[in-house]
Amino acid sequence: MKIRKANHQDATGIAKVHVDSWRTTYKNIVPDTMLNNLSYEKRTELWERNIAREDNYLFVAETEEGKIVGFADCGKRESNQVPNSGDLTSIYLLEEYQGKGIGKLLLKQIVLQCQQLGYKRVFVEVLEDNKTRYFYEHYGATLVKTEKVILGGAELGLLIYEWEDISSVLA
Repeated sequence: MKIRKANHQDATGIAKVHVDSWRTTYKNIVPDTMLNNLSYEKRTELWERNIAREDNYLFVAETEEGKIVGFADCGKRESNQVPNSGDLTSIYLLEEYQGKGIGKLLLKQIVLQCQQLGYKRVFVEVLEDNKTRYFYEHYGATLVKTEKVILGGAELGLLIYEWEDISSVLA
């Protein structure tokens, strides 16, 4: 498995992972109408814009055959006013590639990028019913805040985790 910085040609592959992983990860969490309305085309446009942004750092997990099976990105959300901190804004893997250590490789790459940006602390937001929250807990993130969000017309719990010292993730 190869982890590398994303480029413009990766937008379609990232969009496919984004849509497919949302449909498996968020099934029975967010309304089916929202999941059914996800579009590869719209997500491709979104990721083309995200790849072009200078303040967004995006990495892909790619098989030996060149298939993108996961991605992760980081930066600093506008709402994040904490000095020397950033945000893990997404990390997704196709369901059949989960549990194989790829998420750990993507997380490590994000931590290295955050360190290069001078971030000491990193935040990540995850839906309360999303089992991947345990992934973040396993790697030392601590729950610091809970909120409510509306997705597809449903009110859902949002958990905000923090790595107070991201260097501990690499240990």
